[in-house]
Amino acid sequence: MKILITGASGFIGSFIVEHALSEGMEVWAGIRSTSSHRYLNDDHIHFIELDFDNPEKLNKQLLSHFSINGKWDYIVHAAGATKCLHRKEFFQTNTMGTKSFMKALIACDMTPKMFVYISSLSIFGPVREQQPYTDIMDTDTPMPDTAYGESKLKSEEFLDMFENFPHIILRPTGVYGPREKDYFMMAKSIKGHTDFAVGYKPQELTFVYVLDLVQAVFLALKRGKSGKKYFVSDGNVYSSRTFSDLICKELNIKWVLRIKAPIWMLRIVTFFGEYIGKISGKVTALNNDKYYIMKQRNWRCDISPIMRELGYKPEYDLEKGVKLSIEWYKKEGWL
Repeated sequence: MKILITGASGFIGSFIVEHALSEGMEVWAGIRSTSSHRYLNDDHIHFIELDFDNPEKLNKQLLSHFSINGKWDYIVHAAGATKCLHRKEFFQTNTMGTKSFMKALIACDMTPKMFVYISSLSIFGPVREQQPYTDIMDTDTPMPDTAYGESKLKSEEFLDMFENFPHIILRPTGVYGPREKDYFMMAKSIKGHTDFAVGYKPQELTFVYVLDLVQAVFLALKRGKSGKKYFVSDGNVYSSRTFSDLICKELNIKWVLRIKAPIWMLRIVTFFGEYIGKISGKVTALNNDKYYIMKQRNWRCDISPIMRELGYKPEYDLEKGVKLSIEWYKKEGWL
C-alpha cells in the first residue's frame, strides 16, 4: 500500500510517517522545500515536494509523480498552519491549500481509496458554554471564533462538496506529546516555578496523546466510511490545573507560583502581542486566537462514535502521556 502524508515534517505528521513505516507501507512524505528532515531520517521514506500555494506548480508536481510512481492508495492531509501573523494566512494555508490539493488530485486522476483530513475541535467554538457543561456533539452547529477554527471549517465544507472523493475528517482536541512545542512552553514555565491560568469560571479540558491520534488516523483509513467526521480525545475530562499538576509531578517541582489573571487582562496582552508580532514579523503564541481559545471554558467532546464505529480505544490518559512527553523533553535537552 502506498501512502502520502502531507505535513510530514511536523509534530503530528512525523508520527504518522513512523507508524506507516511500521506497517510496511510505501511511505511518501509530502514536504515543502524549506521543511526540516529532523524526524524523517529513515532511509525507507520517499519524499515529494508539494506547493499548496501554487496550484499550477502543484498540478505539475503530482503529474510528474503519477507518471513514474502511479497514485497513492491512502492520503493523510496533516499539513496546515496553527499560528500565523495575519488572519488571511490561515485561510491561504488551511483552506485554499486544501482546496488546491483536492482539485489537483481529481484533475490528475489521483483520487485515493481514502483521504483523511486532520481538522480540529476548534471548528465548533464556544457552542456549549452553559454550566453544567455537556459534550460538544457532531450535530451541533459550528460557531468558530478563531481564524484557525474558521479556516478548518471552510476546508471541511469544501471536502463535503465532493461525494465521489472518499474522505474522513478527524477533529482532535488538544494534541500533545514528544516534539510538540506549545505545551512544552507550559512545562518550561513550570520548571521556572511559574504557572499561568486565565479566568475564574471553571474550565473543562480534553486532550489526546499524539499516538492515540495516529491510531485514529489508521483506523479511519482501514475501516472508515466516506463522509464521516469524528472527534478524537483520550475520553477523559480534566480541570484546568490537571496538566500543570502532572508536569510538576514529573519534574519533581515542589512549589509553583500560580498566577491567575482575569479574561480582560488576557485580552489586552494578546492584543498587544499580536500587534508586536505584526511589527516584528515574528509569529507569537500570544495572539487573538489564543485569547478565544483560553476564553472558551468547555472543551468536552463526544468520542463514542469513533469508538463504536471504528473500534478506537485510547491508550494514553493524561498522566501517562505527560510522563512520556516530559521524559522525551528531558532526553532531548529541551528541559
